[in-house]
Amino acid sequence: MPRAIASLVCTAALAVTATACSGATNPASAGNGNGPGYRVTPTSAPAKGSLSSVTWSLYAEPYTLDYALAYDYPPNTVLANVCEQLFRVTPDLKTEPGLAVKYDQPDPRTLVYTLRPNVKFHDGTTMTANDVVASLKRHTDPATGSPWGSAFKNVSSIKKTGPLEVTIRLSRPDVLFNELLAASPGTVESAATLAENGKDYGTPKGTVNCTGPFTLDKWAQGDSITLKKNAAYWDRTLIPRTDSLTFTFVEDPAARTNALRSGTADGGYMVPSTSLAQLRAGGKGQVLFGPNTAAADLAVLNHDGPLGDLKVRRALSMALDRKGIIKAAAGGGGVPAKAPAAQGAWALAPEKTAGYFDALPEPKYDVEAAKKLITEAGAKGRRITMVTSSLAPEISVVANAVQAAGRQIGLDVELKTVPPDAYSSIFVDPGARTGLDLVVTNGYDNTPDPLEFYQYLRTGDFGNYGNWSDAEFDAVFDRANAEPDPAERADLTAKLQEIAVRELPVIPLYEAPFTVYLGKRITGAPTGIAQLYYPWAATIGAAQR
Repeated sequence: MPRAIASLVCTAALAVTATACSGATNPASAGNGNGPGYRVTPTSAPAKGSLSSVTWSLYAEPYTLDYALAYDYPPNTVLANVCEQLFRVTPDLKTEPGLAVKYDQPDPRTLVYTLRPNVKFHDGTTMTANDVVASLKRHTDPATGSPWGSAFKNVSSIKKTGPLEVTIRLSRPDVLFNELLAASPGTVESAATLAENGKDYGTPKGTVNCTGPFTLDKWAQGDSITLKKNAAYWDRTLIPRTDSLTFTFVEDPAARTNALRSGTADGGYMVPSTSLAQLRAGGKGQVLFGPNTAAADLAVLNHDGPLGDLKVRRALSMALDRKGIIKAAAGGGGVPAKAPAAQGAWALAPEKTAGYFDALPEPKYDVEAAKKLITEAGAKGRRITMVTSSLAPEISVVANAVQAAGRQIGLDVELKTVPPDAYSSIFVDPGARTGLDLVVTNGYDNTPDPLEFYQYLRTGDFGNYGNWSDAEFDAVFDRANAEPDPAERADLTAKLQEIAVRELPVIPLYEAPFTVYLGKRITGAPTGIAQLYYPWAATIGAAQR
């Protein structure tokens, strides 16, 4: 799963219609008996005026502002306002033209993109096909080390075929590749800036020169990142309402909550779940709930240890009190997940989604049956090492619940605490997974297609953290990714979902809505997971005239 880190940890996300959402993500009230109900909407109230500055809270400092390496919430939350992709994801989780005004597919293995004319980079130079070719090719260069490189696995060539035309040839049909050009793989940066910056690109020593509604002004490492309004932005409907946007980094959830309550920070995404009730009742601002394509999961990192036995994975799943976890980790706002990919990720065939999920078994909570499976597997007393971190309270809540569940059924679950940056490294550096068996993730889609999530369970995929391999799964995936008809592709994806639920390379936990906190003086922000790629800060402005 590209996974990054949010309230837990993840992939990068998007583009699903609101009608495809589950009880955790749909626009209706969705209280589940463990806490207050909530209503999901894609945006907050429109801004009524402009502001000179806004301060936004991030739960961690971005480790990069290089789009090719951005595989986590902090960097993408910043870059969404600075850089743009060939397609754009909207707050209601649909896709529309971005830096490409259209694309044609003359045959299953050829994609031709017509670029938007007269788009300027932040330094005033004009975007051309050369910039697109250079930007996309970086993902395929091993020297870049892009975690998005696997998205280009079927790309044979990327060529300029006109001043504003780029043609991509594929070695085999690949539906997901085109869809992923609405995410980091489709980001366009100035070719000249990439060449000039070299290894400093995307670091505090370098520059970022994209086409978005804000420009990078300053990165004070360890303190803040400041963006400035791009008054010459090509999309006149998204000229920023705010002149300056400053991101601050607060890793401690309690300190971050205090910053939001005091007004030191005007707002922030992914509100600490342990503070939801406090922030909602504080009277200093509002907590809003947005569309989400994510489900919290347990990703198996080592199939050579005890968790390589399906009986052990099933036993651990059956020993988890998901309702209790939702109450403690999500403030009661969520539902148990039936599959690794959330229902909210299914935009491909919304009319079929309910049927696909109805056919799946409900997650069982049966400690005695789990004990029997552990005995049958000969795993009693075996040690499992699970990584945890202070990065977000949800991580430790889930980790402690897994440890307790293991103790009940005879597994020795050891918790290894690592700092936030080391936790992030688990999802981009295979070496960081050495000695670990289990990690909490928040798996979500970058595309409107749930097939994208299941791509990350293919043999050899970068996001297949535990190197799980299943020949039947791979064969069905290849058929699905070559299927142009959305309804037929959805049926094949449902088969992948069934295999994943049966084999449990990822153990589903729960689904919950996306969250944002807005202080009293601001409004206009999108509320959902689209903030990873949509220029969300452009619509923020004054709540009062």
